Amino acid sequence: MTSRSAKRGRFDFPVIDSDGHTIEFVPALFDILDKVAGPKVVERYRASFEQGMFGWYDLSHAERMHTRRARPPWWAGTQNTVDRATATLPSLLYERMEEIGLDFAVLYPSVTLLAPDYPDEELRRAACRAANLYHAEFYGEYRDRMATVAVIPMHTPEEAITELDFAVGELGLKAVMMAGSIRRPIPAAVEISPEAAQYSYWIDTLGIDSAHDYDPVWQRCVELGVSPTFHSSSMTWGSRGSVSNYVYNHIGAFGSANEGTCRSLFLSGVTRRFPTLRFGFLEGGVGWACSLYSDLVSHWEKRGLANIRQYDPTTIDESKLLELFKSYGSKLFREGRDRLMGEIGLHTTPEDMDHLDEFEACGIETAADIKELFTERFYFGCEADDPINAWAFNDKLNPMGARLRAMFSSDIGHWDVPDMTRVTDEAYELVEHGHLDADAFRDFMFGYPAEFWTAANPEFFKGTAVEGEVSKLLGAGSTPAG
Repeated sequence: MTSRSAKRGRFDFPVIDSDGHTIEFVPALFDILDKVAGPKVVERYRASFEQGMFGWYDLSHAERMHTRRARPPWWAGTQNTVDRATATLPSLLYERMEEIGLDFAVLYPSVTLLAPDYPDEELRRAACRAANLYHAEFYGEYRDRMATVAVIPMHTPEEAITELDFAVGELGLKAVMMAGSIRRPIPAAVEISPEAAQYSYWIDTLGIDSAHDYDPVWQRCVELGVSPTFHSSSMTWGSRGSVSNYVYNHIGAFGSANEGTCRSLFLSGVTRRFPTLRFGFLEGGVGWACSLYSDLVSHWEKRGLANIRQYDPTTIDESKLLELFKSYGSKLFREGRDRLMGEIGLHTTPEDMDHLDEFEACGIETAADIKELFTERFYFGCEADDPINAWAFNDKLNPMGARLRAMFSSDIGHWDVPDMTRVTDEAYELVEHGHLDADAFRDFMFGYPAEFWTAANPEFFKGTAVEGEVSKLLGAGSTPAG
């Protein structure tokens, strides 16, 4: 029986949080890392972590400007003593679940959130392994109310599959967080100067033009019964590299990283080739996804195979074009008209003609295909205080009357939540302000999360506090509208 606090008496459904955060107890984490890889790796990890998070403070302003060292997070926790302890002590979080307003929570790490991003392979793989052992050991006995994610490196398919097999197959973790993007060196830059090449890189988003074929990873997810989720950030990329302003770097950072991965997976046909997989994008909200979905539809309508030839330059009436330049052009245009055809791109190449359909990999034949492959396969974690969450449910604004699958994601444990007990109240403000009706709010807080986490593993909630109500939701066919 799911407990109901007076604070949440307005809800007639359980609340599933798809993205809370632990804050690892570093001494225990390092003890596990020592067992995994030895003391030298512990020291390298400590140095790498401290340099990444705090090395900015060791530089003068002139040095920061010279190296373009981005301002890192600061005061990233909370002054609420109980909340700070709650993020680290699983027994305290378990005791406070009702007070916070949560029936079940999927928890992501903090200290090891960036472990899959380390360029050093030994360090990366050891840190991910230690993170998974840590969370399996300390949170395992509370599995009826919470599930911690497995941290999966993605630099190569081989290392991803190895850690999936260990974390899911051996440890029994049932949720996974994968690196959604890989910063890779540009080979031409390395050839010029290996040292300077660290400032030049490209972003591998696991699909379009990737360095590897990740289909074996997606297939392994199907076999293991896990839905891939991504919690990557684009801080330090491009315009998010201010040396002085963290807020400037942070705004939109998760959404931007998620958008690149989502766009890449879609256009490379992953949702077409793996129809049973569902992908979750955390902490970036849903505004970027609504925009991406709309852009995909509009681009297909203009540049899909059925319409792309309307831009074929070889179909232009050259005689008429020359006559117009002769009649309406100034002296400058008239004198240059004999060179017109070769200068304004009225030609095409065999390569263009061989690659006309840039939607070919995902097999789009009608706009309805985009709606199915995008809105039914992707889910989006949204923080409670984001008013743009309502956009996901706006079937009058989204193309073809679509609703995107937005999921409540509290972000407890991080600075975004100064008071854990306020997260469900903040989420409910969308109803109080008239932006969501009761049914949409129920889907946001319960329906879509239940649907996502059970898509690959129907027994995800077996033995949990919400098992009965999830079974009722899915078994009765009362799945969220979509």
